[in-house]
Amino acid sequence: MRGGNALVFSSLLLLGLTTTFCSGANVTYDHRALVIDGKRRVLVSGSIHYPRSTPEMWPDLIQKSKDGGLDVIETYVFWNLHESVRGKYDFEGRKDLVKFVKLVAEAGLYVHLRIGPYVCAEWNYGGIPLWLHFIPGIVMRTDNEPFKAEMKRFTAKIVDMMKQEKLYASQGGPIILSQIENEYGNIDSAFGNSAKTYINWAASMATSLDTGVPWVMCQQNDAPDPIINTCNGFYCDQFTPNANNKPKMWTENWSGWFVTYGGAVAYRPVEDLAFAVARFYQLGGTFQNYYMYHGGTNFGRTSGGPLATTSYDYDAPIDEYGLIRQPKWGHLKDVHKAVKLCEDAIVATDPKTTSLGSNLEATVYKTESGLCAAFLANVGTQSAATVNFNGNSYQLPAWSVSILPDCKNVVLNTAQINSVATISKFIRQPSKDDTTATGSSFSGWSWINEPVGISSNGAFTKPGLLEQINTTADQSDYLWYSISTETKGGDAVLHVDSLGHTLHAFINGQLAGSGIGKSGDTKVSIDVPVSLIAGKNEIGLLSSTVGLQNYGAYYDKKGAGVTGPVQLKGLQNGSSVDLSSDQWTYQIGLRGEELGLSSGTSTLWASQPTLPKNQPLVWYKASFDAPTGSSPVALDFTGMGKGEAWINGQSIGRYWPTNIARNSVCTDSCNYRGSYNSNKCLKNCGKPSQQLYHVPRSWIKPSGNILVLFEETGGDPTQLTFATREVQNICSRISETHPIPVDMWTSDEESRKRTGPILSLSCPSENQIISKIKFASFGTPVGTCGSFTHGRCSSEKAHSVLEKACIGSRSCSVGVSVNTLGDPCKGITKSLAVEASCT
Repeated sequence: MRGGNALVFSSLLLLGLTTTFCSGANVTYDHRALVIDGKRRVLVSGSIHYPRSTPEMWPDLIQKSKDGGLDVIETYVFWNLHESVRGKYDFEGRKDLVKFVKLVAEAGLYVHLRIGPYVCAEWNYGGIPLWLHFIPGIVMRTDNEPFKAEMKRFTAKIVDMMKQEKLYASQGGPIILSQIENEYGNIDSAFGNSAKTYINWAASMATSLDTGVPWVMCQQNDAPDPIINTCNGFYCDQFTPNANNKPKMWTENWSGWFVTYGGAVAYRPVEDLAFAVARFYQLGGTFQNYYMYHGGTNFGRTSGGPLATTSYDYDAPIDEYGLIRQPKWGHLKDVHKAVKLCEDAIVATDPKTTSLGSNLEATVYKTESGLCAAFLANVGTQSAATVNFNGNSYQLPAWSVSILPDCKNVVLNTAQINSVATISKFIRQPSKDDTTATGSSFSGWSWINEPVGISSNGAFTKPGLLEQINTTADQSDYLWYSISTETKGGDAVLHVDSLGHTLHAFINGQLAGSGIGKSGDTKVSIDVPVSLIAGKNEIGLLSSTVGLQNYGAYYDKKGAGVTGPVQLKGLQNGSSVDLSSDQWTYQIGLRGEELGLSSGTSTLWASQPTLPKNQPLVWYKASFDAPTGSSPVALDFTGMGKGEAWINGQSIGRYWPTNIARNSVCTDSCNYRGSYNSNKCLKNCGKPSQQLYHVPRSWIKPSGNILVLFEETGGDPTQLTFATREVQNICSRISETHPIPVDMWTSDEESRKRTGPILSLSCPSENQIISKIKFASFGTPVGTCGSFTHGRCSSEKAHSVLEKACIGSRSCSVGVSVNTLGDPCKGITKSLAVEASCT
């Protein structure tokens, strides 16, 4: 076997006890799988990015991942987070990578550490520190000596940190894989011949660090030995490694998609995600990772894109707030269990696939010793099919895979969900005195105007228009361009061209007009009617970025800010003036940033008699008490424009509720059958791309909390309210043809018939019970969770049976059979649909 140096890894304790990583064993690979302690493994992984949640959330997220059937947690390492200034490192708080890895180990899970150090990830500047941009002669991500020196230095820093803490598997730690570079194969053609030499260098550099674990490169078909090339995408069942001695691995199975301001919210049906997972393991895959398993939040100014939202929920099995998303989490958990029932057969041999008809396939793993597991797939998108396999008949819904751990009996079909579904809602939190006109959760408002134009002693003058990123070095989202020009007065049009991402034009201190870019084309061009005075006119242009570019060849060269021309057209004599080459005065950032207003501790704050509303460039401050209860908290920014918010000095991110999703192809439901893409299933059209913003509970004290806002465009802060994320209703729908629950699977046919399909309900919180059966129908119910209705036949017994079994309990189960529920329509396959309330 080949694949890097041997390493040691502790064996897992039996009976579900927490794994103890101690003396260790070898981790290598061969053509079928990663090999841990001499044993090939089928592994299920999920991405959780440590800085996109809080250390207080990490243990719960990791435990929910383990409970969901994961073996591995995968994370990037974010270079610009840890080394924002060259040579000065920060690994505190949300940046505590070592603590995160140790918590994963304590839960008994492995780690895949994707060092990169370029990460993409919709993260600001792709994770590359901005200061690299200013190193003389540097060209990023190619065979360039200055870049390679810095990349090697940081990669070695991370590897050395992990070694010092004994976190590699050879030392008894949890890290079984590392990644170098990231999706370089998608863009390497732009770098010509230097791309190949760079990739060979990166591979050699990584392996020379002697981690003792295999290294991977995703989306890199020419990854040199011993690097494993891996697949990213919505489907990777057809992927083949570039050498016969490498296993088939999937480093990013996209569970949904990210959201950009101005865009709709994408979601991926779990039936399709489960289909993709099963197909991958069916056709020889042995390592699969969800990107994301928990997406989390882009706190501060970390979102990239540009224009990526603060939320990085990604429609993941664990949502942005740390709650389980059902039925996605539960159904995938069942898929993982079903696949693991086949593990011994999968790793023992190569798969053999035969056709059972048009769009119908059977794949068998069978050994001479008698092990046998099979996958039956219907890759057609239109209709179910009946197939004959090994002398038995099987019904396969369209776009589904049935898993047979014994080559005979179906444990799970990917299109048939046994898991409960949940309906989560944000519940507005009342204020101390909800009889007030605003019902605001906040009190003690004060405010400070941000000056229009130049106000800092650090301002400077240069001829011409400066590119923004080169000027600010991303120390702030904001750059002021200011110029004074003499005119004879009268009406004119101010024309400005900008690379984006937003632009506000002020004439003599008054806002005259604005423009915003859009995802994919962040350029802004405005023509603003202006009224000029005779004499000097002050023109102020405030340009702001909303996350820097994070993807593409030479993405670091894509600039921002005002590029010009800047022109005054239609002056009194009909002429135009081009101001682009004149002397401009610049100010990096805001005066309020310079004064540290975001901390809320400045002595400049003072209560004012009248709170300004719907005015641009205002800093606001208020106090609040923590919302009651323990549910996750969001701040609803209805009424606000665009800006950034801080809670007790910590930035919860950029807000922009006025940026409305423009996409017009949203659907309330989505047909999971057929290939998924990021535009197939969309919701939230005509609404803010993001209205609710996560406020971690650990950032809030019981009382005396401080909220600070910088409002860029104008809003009414008294409309701000807190909301808590609550799961109130749960649903399930199980048919007579469903397999028995995976946990109860047995190869004994008589036992399976006696058990039959079971509908189970469970409230998500330990302190909740089922208080009401809102709907129950056994027969031909229609609709989806939250909108079930009776079909043309429905048993009169169903509601009373469910009430008797469930009311007053946290969980309950009911057999889906005519013996239990009656037979309202003989000869027709029936389903039981239930919606219940949890309190």
